Amino acid sequence: MSRLPEYVGPMAIGLKMGVILPGMQIIDKVFDRLVDCCRDDLLEDGDIIAITESVVARAQNNYVTTADIAREVKNRLRLPDKGRVAVVFPIASRNRFAMILQGIAEAVPGGEVVVQFSFPCDEVGNQVVSADFCKDLNRDLISAGDLEGSDFKHPITGVNYIRLYREIIEAAGARPVIYLCNDPARVVEYEPDGVIAANIHNRAKTRQAIKKMFDNCVSLDELCTTGEASSEWGLLGSNMSACGKLKLAPRDGERLVRELQRRLKEELGVSAEVLIYGDGAYRDPTTGIYELADPKTAFAATDGLNTFREGIKLKYLADLYYYEHGKCASEIEQILAEEKMRSSSADSMIKEGTTPRRLEDVLASLADLVSGSADAGTPVVLIKGFLS
Repeated sequence: MSRLPEYVGPMAIGLKMGVILPGMQIIDKVFDRLVDCCRDDLLEDGDIIAITESVVARAQNNYVTTADIAREVKNRLRLPDKGRVAVVFPIASRNRFAMILQGIAEAVPGGEVVVQFSFPCDEVGNQVVSADFCKDLNRDLISAGDLEGSDFKHPITGVNYIRLYREIIEAAGARPVIYLCNDPARVVEYEPDGVIAANIHNRAKTRQAIKKMFDNCVSLDELCTTGEASSEWGLLGSNMSACGKLKLAPRDGERLVRELQRRLKEELGVSAEVLIYGDGAYRDPTTGIYELADPKTAFAATDGLNTFREGIKLKYLADLYYYEHGKCASEIEQILAEEKMRSSSADSMIKEGTTPRRLEDVLASLADLVSGSADAGTPVVLIKGFLS
């Protein structure tokens, strides 16, 4: 197999896979495409295969309905039919949370759903209310009454999430109570029968704060973790699907990545790393939204990716050896090649500005940008030259 020329650095190639449907063997499908890559001299030792979580979960038929969620919530929190369930710090999202909220509301028909938003934004940067509104009101808790008569539209999507979530709860036959507060423990003032800590990255901290005051509390990763359709991530990382279904994050991801890695080695003689990726870990500079609505960038990764990416600061060293030592380009290139072979501490000046980052976070973000979430049709990304 041919290698990249010396003048080519890391690159990522989106691989078209066609439509992936429930019941298909995702490892077989990906492996078959990698056989094509091998035939065309695109695959070699040290490559990384990144598979989007969406096609893995779809192939696994890993879907639940709002009725499934309702049963799970009702049983886990031991809710009466007309009980009061509280949801603390949900993100403002039609794709990520609206159907979860519908299932929660269906657990208490004739009861009440209390929703506590953080303000002015949710955990990933979606605006719930304007910062100016919060500043003018100057309160720690903004009640449902305070919100009456105002139209808080998301500046990008144009959706009023307070109104949307109220309508979802009402359509399920429950009564909505929506307020804003950044202290999760304040939810106990609404005397719930059960509480769901609904945020993503800070869920453990939120759940702990609530349980100091009120014990009957679970987080989203504790719901839908068993059964034929389930995930070790629970409802975290789920996405709205069609026909009243919610697609969970893939299950058994670690087994899948190791299986593909093994087949590549045994059947093609290629030593590669594999990961299943979700959202990239970046913050959009235009909208201010932190795109990572999944619990992690990578739901699973082989052992070779369990490390940090770091390196020497080439720009700094080039300036140093040119201005301070008067070296020419060829001399500097030789020095840089030698520096790469030496070990140095993380606080060394030659690493200044190169903050170590988890390798799976960088790779998943790269793959997510290459594949996108629309119609590119490349749910598998071949990453080359990254580990060399």
